[in-house]
Amino acid sequence: MARVFPLLASQIIIFFLFSFSNQSYGYATTLDKNFFRLKEEKLSHFRLYWHDIYSGSNPTAVAVVAAPQKNSSTLFGAISMIDDPLTEGPELSSKLVGKAQGFYASAARDENGLMMVMNFAFMEGKYNGSTISVLGRNKVFSPTREMPVIGGSGLFRFARGYVEARTHKFDATTGDATVEYNIYVLHY
Repeated sequence: MARVFPLLASQIIIFFLFSFSNQSYGYATTLDKNFFRLKEEKLSHFRLYWHDIYSGSNPTAVAVVAAPQKNSSTLFGAISMIDDPLTEGPELSSKLVGKAQGFYASAARDENGLMMVMNFAFMEGKYNGSTISVLGRNKVFSPTREMPVIGGSGLFRFARGYVEARTHKFDATTGDATVEYNIYVLHY
C-alpha cells in the first residue's frame, strides 16, 4: 500500500500539469498548429479587377433594398447583392479568375461610404475552390480604399491581410464600375 500512494500521487500531479498546460476550459482547448499540419506562413499578392455591372440584360449587381429616404444623396440604407466577375485585366473580356460574391450597403449618412461583405471565390489554377473573405468600410470616392481580409477557405484557411481598392472606371449613368483590387494575404 505504501508503494501505491506515491505512484498514484505522481500520476495525479502529471495529470494536473498536462491539463493546465494545454489550457482546456471544457468548451475550448488551445491546439498546437501542427495538429492541422500547417506549413510555414507566406505572404501572397494578387491583382484583380472587380466588375460591378448594374446595366444590361445580365447584371452582376442588383439592388435588393432601396434607400428608405428618397432624397438621400448617399443612398443611406440601400443594399446590393453581387456576383461580380474578377478578371486578370481591366477589360471584362480578360481572363476570368473568380467571382466576388456578397453584398454591400450604404452605411454612411453624410458621405458615400459602403460596408462591403464579400468572398473572392477563385475558379482558376491552384486556387480553384479557395476563397478570401473581405469585410470593411469602402469610402468609394477616395482614390485608394483599404479593407481587411478576415479569413478564407481552402488554400486561404486562417488567412489575414488587407485589400487596396482603386476605381479604374465608373459610369455615373449606369452605376457600372471596374475596380482594381490588390490583395495582400498571409496564409499557410
